[in-house]
Amino acid sequence: MDSAVAAIAEWMPLQRWFGGKGHTPSLRLIGAFELPTVEEEARVRTLLVMDDASEPPVLYQVPVVERVDRLASPAASDHLIGRLPDDGFLYDGPHDRAYTDALLATIVGDRDAASDGADAIGHYSGDATRPPTTAPASVLGGEQSNTSIIFRPADTAPIICKVFRQLHHGENPDVTLQTALAASGSPHVPASVGDVVGEWDDVGRPDGRARGHLAFAQEFLPGVEDAWRVALSSAASGAPFTDEARALGAAVAEVHLSLGRLFPREPSTSEHIHAITSAWTRRLAIAVAEVPELEPHRSAIEAFYARAQAGAWPELQRIHGDLHLGQVLLVPDRGWVLLDFEGEPMRPMHDRQRPDVPARDVAGMLRSFDYVAGSTGLALPERAGSAVAWADAARRAFLEGYVAASGLDLSGYRDLLAAFELDKAVYEAIYETRNRPTWAAIPLHAIMSLLESGPTRAGDTASEPDAPTPSLA
Repeated sequence: MDSAVAAIAEWMPLQRWFGGKGHTPSLRLIGAFELPTVEEEARVRTLLVMDDASEPPVLYQVPVVERVDRLASPAASDHLIGRLPDDGFLYDGPHDRAYTDALLATIVGDRDAASDGADAIGHYSGDATRPPTTAPASVLGGEQSNTSIIFRPADTAPIICKVFRQLHHGENPDVTLQTALAASGSPHVPASVGDVVGEWDDVGRPDGRARGHLAFAQEFLPGVEDAWRVALSSAASGAPFTDEARALGAAVAEVHLSLGRLFPREPSTSEHIHAITSAWTRRLAIAVAEVPELEPHRSAIEAFYARAQAGAWPELQRIHGDLHLGQVLLVPDRGWVLLDFEGEPMRPMHDRQRPDVPARDVAGMLRSFDYVAGSTGLALPERAGSAVAWADAARRAFLEGYVAASGLDLSGYRDLLAAFELDKAVYEAIYETRNRPTWAAIPLHAIMSLLESGPTRAGDTASEPDAPTPSLA
């Protein structure tokens, strides 16, 4: 086991999902479990390893396949983790058929894994026609924080299974929210197939054990583009997007309404409001330190936040938590489908499990439309002006669709919605300054625009005085 952990420590920094960029991991084995496989010369295990070099330490899930002989194909060599002292070979599980079949069988067959300090239990939540327990599989490229496996059974619909790489105690909202929405009949999420729940040692828990989701399988929708790409193409060509944006606003509102019925709601107490506005202030402090252009505007931004804090706040409920155009698919004959309810990755899991303000999702989508305009202007300077007009029209249409479907008078929350949008732009300014300095102008321009127009900007485009309902429920 020590040799496997040592091999993983050398291989892990090269993986996209490794969160400790810039340091060498110091791995400690927390536990493992084994999945049965029909291959006699393969052993399928999942190791849970803590990276103590991160601050705070991060727990990773690393599925592996131990093989007696080295696989001959060049593709398999790309996913070799290392050679073991007993002349065995260790492969990255998601790229090995022995692991993918074992994972699918665990979910579809409601199976338990063999425990070696950690437990894993599969749960099937699909319809009566269960998929087969074996199917060709491939890994979806481009993911940063998780690993998604696409299964393509011969006689049933394809399945996508997300393997969570960083583990946390508690239910993952990506699983619980989408599963509940799918079970309620919502057309705006993929159908659920099942999940894997794990348990492992954790000295910080009262009973010494932590529990959380390890994987989540759902309907895969092939051949469709996310809304970001659809919107970029529309803005670049000058094609109208208002009908699509209005329908998207309605879809988001319908998801909010469903979540408000399916999960408990809470009033907006002073403690809740303080927690949210304090997060705004902390983020602003980081931004001012890293983005010098914001220093002259700090007091204006703080005043903006203070107005929102003192204004009206709706009832809290479960929301998407990290909504933008990249989290939405436009599916033919079905409309808009929302994905990835995991919440903002940088927020602790216990925060992402709590009721929140629906305006956070609305503001995230408004910022996403603005980003389409900004990125179009960078790529096609001659279309910069028309892209801004495109985004303004899309924003208005999105809000119109949201208000019409929700019955919510957003004019009562104009300060709050605009503050969430401003906070999102402040976050973007930090991100772009760190990672893509040439893009920093997009959120900085948005911040200046919001401050110049005042917190009524969002409310002015979203008010509907005749809508009396003060909550989404």
